[in-house]
Amino acid sequence: MKRNSPFSSCLCLLWLLTAVMLQAVESAKGKYAHMLFNELFEDYSNALRPVEDTDKVLNVTLQITLSQIKDMDERNQILTAYLWIRQSWYDAYLTWDKDKYDGLDSIRIPSNLVWRPDIVLYNKADDDSSEPVNTNVVLRYDGKITWDAPAITKSSCVVDVSYFPFDSQQCNLTFGSWTYNGNQVDIINSLDSGDLSDFIEDVEWEIHGMPAVKNVITYGCCSEPYPDVTFTLILKRKSSFYIFNLLLPCVLISFLAPLGFYLPADSGEKVSLGVTVLLALTVFQLMVAEIMPPSENVPLIGKYYIATMTMITASTALTIIIMNIHHCGSEARPVPQWARVVILDYMSKIFFVYDVGENCTSPQRKKEQEHKLERDDNGQRRHKEESHLCSRNDDTDLKKLNGNSNKSCEIHGENARVPVNCCSCYKILLKNIEYIANCVRDHKANKAKGIEWKKVAKVMDRFFMWIFFIMVFFMSVLIIGKAA
Repeated sequence: MKRNSPFSSCLCLLWLLTAVMLQAVESAKGKYAHMLFNELFEDYSNALRPVEDTDKVLNVTLQITLSQIKDMDERNQILTAYLWIRQSWYDAYLTWDKDKYDGLDSIRIPSNLVWRPDIVLYNKADDDSSEPVNTNVVLRYDGKITWDAPAITKSSCVVDVSYFPFDSQQCNLTFGSWTYNGNQVDIINSLDSGDLSDFIEDVEWEIHGMPAVKNVITYGCCSEPYPDVTFTLILKRKSSFYIFNLLLPCVLISFLAPLGFYLPADSGEKVSLGVTVLLALTVFQLMVAEIMPPSENVPLIGKYYIATMTMITASTALTIIIMNIHHCGSEARPVPQWARVVILDYMSKIFFVYDVGENCTSPQRKKEQEHKLERDDNGQRRHKEESHLCSRNDDTDLKKLNGNSNKSCEIHGENARVPVNCCSCYKILLKNIEYIANCVRDHKANKAKGIEWKKVAKVMDRFFMWIFFIMVFFMSVLIIGKAA
């Protein structure tokens, strides 16, 4: 084990002497601080304004540091903020010669021992007192007192929600003396704006500045001026939360409304879809109404909800009308000529509406059906020719039979009635066939009439579907444009 060198021993001794001297100095300063405190507050009173001349104005320098925005209650129009309030002034009765007290230039004492200006928040909206906390003050040898105190303030703020959730707000914080007029206590701005260097970033609001303005107001009750300092807090709402939770679902739901026209009329879900979408938007509208204050200014998102709900109501009403047209059936009147020309001839081609049972992917099937119809026509023509030849042969046979019957009428007797009865049966059969053909023809005509009404309804569905799609698109672009 090595022995300590003389240098190490001297160093340790030096540190020991330094510590002893510092402790002695601290003890001396504590002694002088007690002596100073007893001498300063022996005959001091904190009830009166600390000026040697009562006509002299006492200047109070005010500085506000915004630390955090705790809450912004739009419905009750109250801003809750966490502030650091610094006030400084000169007390003519609390000065001393620092050389007399071993260079002691400042002491820290409780703030309730000295006179304090009664500066309060004019526009506070809290039942409890929002005054600064009773912390210590720093007293300098020249009489300057600095009082730093935190405070949680609730102030009234006029909220304009016309462009919610893309709105900006301006909230005022007005500080002034409650009893002293401008001839007794004058307030001076320490800075041109509030201090934002220690601001904790808020999740909902962005701070775009906090300018400070001094105002001198003369009230009707008094002739003296009353100065105050107003800090205007400029806030910009972060809209991402509301876009993803209120606006985007509304846009997606609103795009479902035109798709109700695309549903087949026989599905039975067209009206149900419109009513369901309307109820969903009503729920979102109630959520926005719970947040916003009950004012005459309807927020931008509320206008969008109302416009979308109106559009969905109109689409549901039109769907009911179009379903009535779809189910007109064969007993209805024929499609008017103007509707046949405008809707069936022109609009059906514009909106690519095909006949009932067809779609846009069946051109090959249509050609096959045309070839099949041509073959059927050729077969029917051959059948008609054969039937015509058969009828001619039958007529020839009947004439022969009639001739033979006339010749052999005397010989055969009762056998002559057989060809006559066959001819009458043939005529009755032709009448029955003609009646059945007329019934089938009438049935096809009535069915074609119902098909025409169904096609009219289908064309109207496609027309209104694109109209409402365009309306939803422009409404979405309009709200985004106003937000920008």
